[in-house]
Amino acid sequence: MGKAHSVDLRGRVYAAIAEGGSRRAAARRFGVSAATAVRLAQRKAQTGSLAPARQGRPAGSGKLSAYRDIVIAWVDADGDLTLPELAERLVTEHGIAAHPSSLSRLLRGAGFTVKKNAAGERNRSR
Repeated sequence: MGKAHSVDLRGRVYAAIAEGGSRRAAARRFGVSAATAVRLAQRKAQTGSLAPARQGRPAGSGKLSAYRDIVIAWVDADGDLTLPELAERLVTEHGIAAHPSSLSRLLRGAGFTVKKNAAGERNRSR
């Protein structure tokens, strides 16, 4: 995903447009696309701000969000579960196929980490 232009650059491009310059001329002057200059002017007219909009999917909107509490309860009950075991349990008990990396992101977001004890065995903890 691309990064948003800085607020400073956005302000300079819009200032050039507000001074009476064309959007294309402002775009050429500051090295951005003409579409960017047009969108900046539209954004300022609609919202009154030049700040970039939030990018990405809203937090908690994935298919695992409905099963978050269930997965956390399983890990709290048995901290030795592996991610593939959690994925298999989700499929068998709820019919939801989830990749282990998705489960890892869910658990990291919930504050879980994987620690090794002195014997080299892994254990999940918050």
